[in-house]
Amino acid sequence: MRSGAKVAIVGGVFAVVVGGVGYGAYNVLDGLNGGGGDGTDSRSASAEVKTGPVTKAEIDDASKKFLKAWAGGDAATASQLTNNATEAEQALTGYRESAHVTDAVINPGPAVGTKVPFTVKATVSFEEQSKPWSYSSELTVVRGLTTGRPLVDWAPTVIHPQLTAGASLKTGEASTPSIEAVDHNGRALTKEKYPSLGPILDALREKYGEKAGGTAGIETWIENADADGPDKTLLTLTKGRPGKLQTTLDANAQAAAEVAVKKFSQASVVAVRPSTGAIRAVANNPATGFNTAMQGKQAPGSTMKIVTAAMLIEKGLASANQKIECPPTAMYMGRTFKNLGDFSIPDGTLTTSFARSCNTAFIKLIDDTKDDAALAKEARDVFGIGLDWKTGILSSDGSVPEATGGEAAAQYIGQGTIQMNALNMASITATAKNGTFRQPILVGRDLDGRPIATATRSLSPSASQQVTNMMRQTASWGTGKAAMASVGGDKGAKTGSAEVDGQATSNSWFTGFSNDLAAAAVVQSGGHGGDAAGPVVAAVLRAGS
Repeated sequence: MRSGAKVAIVGGVFAVVVGGVGYGAYNVLDGLNGGGGDGTDSRSASAEVKTGPVTKAEIDDASKKFLKAWAGGDAATASQLTNNATEAEQALTGYRESAHVTDAVINPGPAVGTKVPFTVKATVSFEEQSKPWSYSSELTVVRGLTTGRPLVDWAPTVIHPQLTAGASLKTGEASTPSIEAVDHNGRALTKEKYPSLGPILDALREKYGEKAGGTAGIETWIENADADGPDKTLLTLTKGRPGKLQTTLDANAQAAAEVAVKKFSQASVVAVRPSTGAIRAVANNPATGFNTAMQGKQAPGSTMKIVTAAMLIEKGLASANQKIECPPTAMYMGRTFKNLGDFSIPDGTLTTSFARSCNTAFIKLIDDTKDDAALAKEARDVFGIGLDWKTGILSSDGSVPEATGGEAAAQYIGQGTIQMNALNMASITATAKNGTFRQPILVGRDLDGRPIATATRSLSPSASQQVTNMMRQTASWGTGKAAMASVGGDKGAKTGSAEVDGQATSNSWFTGFSNDLAAAAVVQSGGHGGDAAGPVVAAVLRAGS
């Protein structure tokens, strides 16, 4: 995707530091192959192939030999000290010829088991421009399956911790100018201040860098194996002139989202403005790599009852104040569904079952719909789920496949084949609040004229009012009360939990609104909706509403 195709073998000196001793570039190859230095194996052909775990001495010896050969600029020898010589040699050669690393010092640390961490202090040079480049990585030593020799277990991350299979390191003139991203009020958005925006800013640069009016600089980057994926800049040798790109994000909401997700090992949150669809915050932990908040695909649990309740109300099968049976368990088409702790609600209403997240109340209304595709139609036609959203970067717009029997019943409570992410659930809440689906956007469509998805129809005013009122009750005295206690204004919520792939602890889902802001979050293995995801949503709503 960039124009750094000027390939030249750049001479230079590499060194590896072991115990404080530096070795010259080509003075390190003796003894790498049994003392001969010619690539031959000095062992007897009849020698028994060694088996069992690699020893500490073998780990130390194999790692030092590999790092010496790499530091010496000898990709051929270094690759033979790995268990995948073909891929290793290609990557190690590219380190000098394509990434233009002209000298480096590699300093291994103490082994931790079979892993050996190391630091690289290098210099990258391209067209009379040079700049220091430092980073850390690690390698793992394993026993060769056929030779029994201790070998470096080859992976692209040995070269650089962010390098993935099929990707490569490049240095040259960037094909896409850098951007200066700002929020809707013109406040600067940087990946240093807002780590979750790193992949998002990379994607925005890849798509809108030229449109933003900047000029390219000289950089070292990871060229993504996926042509649709953004490249990742690792080092800037000379800066171009960045073009200004205004986003719909809000710096205050983004800052709160960044802090909130860091409290959990795997969490994501999105905030959307119901009246416009403007995305106000996107945050993930881990902050780098896959944008789970906008691209994830998982069952959303009982947060889906927002759509289910809307469908039941619009079909005239239930209303907020209608008495609804909520037994401890319910069976449909041979599948048994139950409530958390087998609770029941005697003489309750739809609002009571919604606010306390009663599963069986919704299951028992399935037969009345007389349409297995009713939920899928409501999700698509009213809430815009599955309409090919064009947010400005790559995103998933959710999926509610048509289903029958027990699978259709599972969908009513957000289980089964339904796939959502935090963006989708924030949008669903925004639609319920606003009454009309506004496709979420990260940058204005006037930048590129892209088509924006529109739903077939709006939610009926009565259904919109009843669903949002039920969400208000959930936030006032239902399962969302504790999480939403600190949120002011006109507020509502829905909790959810979803068991995925036999997890011991369910995923925690939570979605809510406050005034003209809707947010949704998911915390992996976070338990019930209000336990983990609830406080994440509340923090963003407080900051952005």
